[in-house]
Amino acid sequence: MRYDVAIIGGGPAGLNAALVLGRARKTVALFDNALPRNRVTHASHGFITRDGVKPAEFRRIAYEEVLGYPTVKHWEIAVTDIRRTEDGFVIDTPAGEEVQAGKIILSGGLREELPEIKDIKDYYGKSLFACPFCDGWELRDQALVIISDQPHAFHKVKLLQNWSRDCIVCTNGTAAALDAEQREQLAARGISVIDTPISALSGNNGMLERVHFTDGTSIKRSGGFIDPAQIPNLDFKKALGYETNDTGAIITNEMGKTTAEGVYAAGDTAYVMPSQLIYAAASGSKAAMAVMADLTEENWKRL
Repeated sequence: MRYDVAIIGGGPAGLNAALVLGRARKTVALFDNALPRNRVTHASHGFITRDGVKPAEFRRIAYEEVLGYPTVKHWEIAVTDIRRTEDGFVIDTPAGEEVQAGKIILSGGLREELPEIKDIKDYYGKSLFACPFCDGWELRDQALVIISDQPHAFHKVKLLQNWSRDCIVCTNGTAAALDAEQREQLAARGISVIDTPISALSGNNGMLERVHFTDGTSIKRSGGFIDPAQIPNLDFKKALGYETNDTGAIITNEMGKTTAEGVYAAGDTAYVMPSQLIYAAASGSKAAMAVMADLTEENWKRL
C-alpha cells in the first residue's frame, strides 16, 4: 500500500500531525520507536488541559485518539532508511518491510547527553531538570544549583530568579562559561559561582541533597537545572537533501516545509529550542496543514 504521508517520530509533533491528517482522510504511516525523551520525568507541564500529565499517560491518550481514525497505521519501530523515488519515498524498516509514501514528515525529536557527573542519571527528571518553564514551579523557593558549562548559563540563572533566589552556579570546571561582567553581575546579587569540577551528587531516591567537588568540598542543594547536549535523533540529510542549521535542526519555513521537495519537519527536530510539548504539538499541526495544502494542489491538477 502507498500512503499519502509517512511520519517518522511519534512524539507530540508527529502525533498531532497524524491527528490532523487522519481527520483529513489521508492515509498515514506513523513510525515511532517508543523511546520519548521525556520518559525520564515524573510529569509534563505547560500544556493546557494536560498540566502535570505523566508522559506515558499523555502518549496513551494521544495514540487512542490518533488511531481512532482508520486511515492511520502505526509501526512501533525505528526507521533505518528512507529512499527517494520518482513519485515519493520508500521507508525501510528493521524487519525488511518497505513502506511507500508520497510525503514525509520528520518529527523524531532529540536525544540528550547528560554531563559526565557520577550518578547524575539517578537525579535527572526527579530533582534535576533542563527546562525552568517545565519544572521551575515544582522547585520554587528551594536551594537550587545550576550546572552548566554553556554560554547561555547566565541567561538560565537570570531566568531562574523568577522561581528561586537561592541559586548557586557550577560551571563544572569550565570557567569560560561566564565572562567577567557576568560574574560581577551575579556577585552583586549574591549568586555564587563555583568553577571546581563536580565529582559526584548525593541524595535519596533521586532527590538531590548535596553536590560534591573534586577538591573535597560540597554544598547542600535540594534541586536544580542542567544543560544536557541535545542531539537530533534523525539524520536523513544525505538521503533526502534537506538543509540544517548550526545546531543540527532541520531548516523549515513557518509551516514546516524543508528545503527538500516533499519533506517536512516538526517539533524539536526542526527548531531544538524552546523544547516543550505545546510547541511541538503546534508545529506538528502546521506541518500537517502544509502537507494538506500541497496534496490538495497536486490532486486538483489531476482532476
